[in-house]
Amino acid sequence: MHFQWDWLCLGVLIISSVTAGMESEENLDADVEVENFDKQSQEADVDRDKSSLEVVYQTPKPTGEVYFTETFDEGMSGWVLSVTLKEDMDDNVAKYDGRWEVEELKENAMPGDKGLVLKSVAKYHAISAMLTKTFVFDDKPLIVQYEVNFQKGIDCGGAYIKLLSSSNDLNLEYFFDKTPYTIMFGPDKCGEDYKLHFIFRHKNPKTGEYDEKHAERPDVDLKKFYLDKKTHLYTLVLKPDDTFEILIDQTVVSKGSLLENMIPPVNPSKEIEDPTDKKPDDWDERPKIPDPNAVKPDDWDEDEPAKIEDPDAVKPEGWLDDEPQYVPDPNAKKPKDWDEEMDGEWEAPQIPNAKCETAPGCGEWVRPMKNNPKYKGKWRAPMIDNPNYQGIWSPRKIPNPDYFEDLHPFKMTAVSAIGLELWSMTSDIYFDNFIICSEKEVADRWAADSWGLKKLVASANEPGMFSQLVTAAEEHPWLWVLYILTLALPVGLTVLFCWPGKKSDEYIDFKKPDVSKQITKRKLKEVTEDFEDDELEEEKENEDTDEDERREMEETKRELIKDNTEKMGREASVSEGEGGEDIYDDEEENGVPDEEENEVPDGSQEGDRSNKSDSEDEKKEADEGMGDRPLKSVRKRRVRKD
Repeated sequence: MHFQWDWLCLGVLIISSVTAGMESEENLDADVEVENFDKQSQEADVDRDKSSLEVVYQTPKPTGEVYFTETFDEGMSGWVLSVTLKEDMDDNVAKYDGRWEVEELKENAMPGDKGLVLKSVAKYHAISAMLTKTFVFDDKPLIVQYEVNFQKGIDCGGAYIKLLSSSNDLNLEYFFDKTPYTIMFGPDKCGEDYKLHFIFRHKNPKTGEYDEKHAERPDVDLKKFYLDKKTHLYTLVLKPDDTFEILIDQTVVSKGSLLENMIPPVNPSKEIEDPTDKKPDDWDERPKIPDPNAVKPDDWDEDEPAKIEDPDAVKPEGWLDDEPQYVPDPNAKKPKDWDEEMDGEWEAPQIPNAKCETAPGCGEWVRPMKNNPKYKGKWRAPMIDNPNYQGIWSPRKIPNPDYFEDLHPFKMTAVSAIGLELWSMTSDIYFDNFIICSEKEVADRWAADSWGLKKLVASANEPGMFSQLVTAAEEHPWLWVLYILTLALPVGLTVLFCWPGKKSDEYIDFKKPDVSKQITKRKLKEVTEDFEDDELEEEKENEDTDEDERREMEETKRELIKDNTEKMGREASVSEGEGGEDIYDDEEENGVPDEEENEVPDGSQEGDRSNKSDSEDEKKEADEGMGDRPLKSVRKRRVRKD
């Protein structure tokens, strides 16, 4: 398991190194780009307020047949302000006196790129312009496209356009909310209701009246387009096959059929409910009725209350019957400006009685209430299926006298003008780059030369990821906690699993190695001295041991020492002939039983001197054959006392 964590730590270090290398390369590339930019702009006077990305703006030009284009780079020429009033309103309110200006964007502006800006708050605005040529709904698609930027967000207001119906009496100076239009398209918002209108006025072929048909709501969340303060591109595509598409920033957000996805439907139903049909008096719509054969039981008492006093309740000891729960505040004083004639007699405010805080309660003790086991409530007969049930009545159907079938609602009233008739509680709504055409390629090219540049500049000026995180945390302080946890978790896990652990002493002392450690002659001598010290400690501990047991233990130790020494001598002799192999100590060959524990001493102060001298001579002979080469460690064993 430790081996696996080592590999994990190694992988983390490798990934960190690679990431650091990539970042250093990116920083190096960025430095090179900055140096190149500085060389190119040494003689230029760069304004700090200008865009960080230098984009040369040129007024877009249409690349194909168009019915209307407008960039506002040359002002509002061709646009007409309305001078009329709204109907059914006070004259002071009904005026279309909202102000329009042509100016650049407040943020991410490109020199020379201007747009139409709604400037007034809580006022009606109306402005319109004639198309270059009238659009007739025949066999060509209709494509309407323009840009909108809510530079201050939007509280309540619209940014939609109207394609005004062609007529001989169309006067743009009197353009107002009741002016006939063919299509209304664009964003609208009030409160938390975010809309994207597509409405067309359909003419009833039988009555000649016009009805508004609204497209179904898009399934996407539109909120960000109203609040991000960016320029967005709105596109409506109507096709001769009676289908439509609505796009925002060249992405489809809604599409459908004029015959199937409009509310109310273009074509009415073939049958309608008969307005003269009325429900019969004996028509029974009740699926369940009370059982007429049910009888109230004799023991059913409807007079029993739902709650009764608990007869087993006992007043707690220490209850203060004579103490009120609230007493006048003794520290309160009548205000100096208190007028008893005007304000009445002054009374000190009531505060909780201090004596009641330590007592179970104060005032008159009342038994608590409990549920009445005899309570059953008012008796009602059980419900059964109504044998006379006839279902929910509905009027009979009759053929719809106003029925018609329009199989091609695309063929709408021709369009000859475009207008903005708006009311808003937010100012600085920016409009730009209107185009009406029939070819999608023309509209896309127009967008690339206008909105595409705005998007490029805005993307270049967007703050980095770190700045965005800090800004979000300033708006929502709870995000700081999330950031800290996100950073602390991987660091904590890395420290927990990758920090080298310290082996415990117990593990080191009792771990049995697979291979004996190599030791030299000097270390072997030190081990022998340690064994002698251990013998001295054992002699002190065994002072009270019987003399026979002590003698037997000493003889056993001497035999073990002698056997180990003789074995080492033999192995040393063999090593001289075979190139000086290491000396090993085999527990089984020594004949030491498993019950014996660690550390067998190499000598004993109270052992036989002759045996000791013999063993020392044998060790010398072994040392002469081995030289200074390391020897395999001799396993130490200690003879159990008992």
